[in-house]
Amino acid sequence: MIYLDYQATTPLAPEARDEMLRWLDGPGGSGFGNPHSPHRMGRQAKAAIEVARERVAELFPAGGRVIFTSGATEAINLAIRGSGTGGTVSVSAIEHAAVLDTARAVGNCHELNVAKNGQCNTKQDLPSDTRLVCVMQVNNEIGTIQPTVEWHRKAKSANALYLCDAVQAYGRMEVTGADMVAISAHKFHGPKGVGALWLREGLDIAEVQTGGGQEFGIRSGTLSPALIAGMGVAAKEAKERMEQDADHVDKLWTRACELFSDWELNGSAEARWHGNMNIRPAGKNAGGLDVNRLMSECRDVMFSAGSACASGSGRTSHVLEAIGLSQKKAKASIRLGWGRYTTMDEIETAAAKINAAAKEQGV
Repeated sequence: MIYLDYQATTPLAPEARDEMLRWLDGPGGSGFGNPHSPHRMGRQAKAAIEVARERVAELFPAGGRVIFTSGATEAINLAIRGSGTGGTVSVSAIEHAAVLDTARAVGNCHELNVAKNGQCNTKQDLPSDTRLVCVMQVNNEIGTIQPTVEWHRKAKSANALYLCDAVQAYGRMEVTGADMVAISAHKFHGPKGVGALWLREGLDIAEVQTGGGQEFGIRSGTLSPALIAGMGVAAKEAKERMEQDADHVDKLWTRACELFSDWELNGSAEARWHGNMNIRPAGKNAGGLDVNRLMSECRDVMFSAGSACASGSGRTSHVLEAIGLSQKKAKASIRLGWGRYTTMDEIETAAAKINAAAKEQGV
């Protein structure tokens, strides 16, 4: 099988897997201790977590602390719900559902419009009572890099906090400055089920999940040494290989652009992470592609429907709608994602299969 769905999840790095196994020892081993216990095994587990915390922190801006969570969704909920009440939460129209749904749930959600190139328009005003601005760094569906520096500046001018979903950016590029940043380990070759919220120095938020306050009195719950240690090593590998990984991704992007030259790109080609290609057929039959049929005929190539339908509901992507695509064009779009472990041969083989299957549909 050819895996081209890196925005959904990434393969676990072998270095991270090896580190995790050290902390999964059962009877007879010493790695399964509770990191919140005072005895020797507990202290060893806690030490492993603190090493990982330092490794994860090295890819964030200086002057902050890392709060471990079960993933980015929990981190985002903690940030939005724990940073205050009342006032407006302003979010870009192309945020992940973890941000959009949470902002709507807390009330007074204001959506910021997005240009056709997939970037959140910085010329629009914030509501006067905005308490929190949420603009992601790299969009998960179309890969566009957002003008986060300007949005951070606008949030400061409005006396509001700025939360950045950096799930698709962390480990791939320098993480933007913010008051709060959410990440998830499985998006940078770490394990699923663990993530983090980074808080800038001096910022305190309220806990939203009570029961022990294991993480600085802000987040409760027993931490997993195995998951966190794996996340730490994944962060270490990402830092050491960032330039190499980016160069590899750029080479794959250049070749993919040649192979899919008859397709149209959704979103900017320049302000974009080149490991994300969201495309639709060009020409008069652009809206005639049946993506479900295409995926069935290319079943050994793992990619996503560009419309990112929620749980198979058939709803059109809010991201593709936000950049002005019609429902037909949105539903005829596909998303291809690659990264560290993707080979050039896989890109070429996948393109041949996808192009042939699309041609059979007359597009």
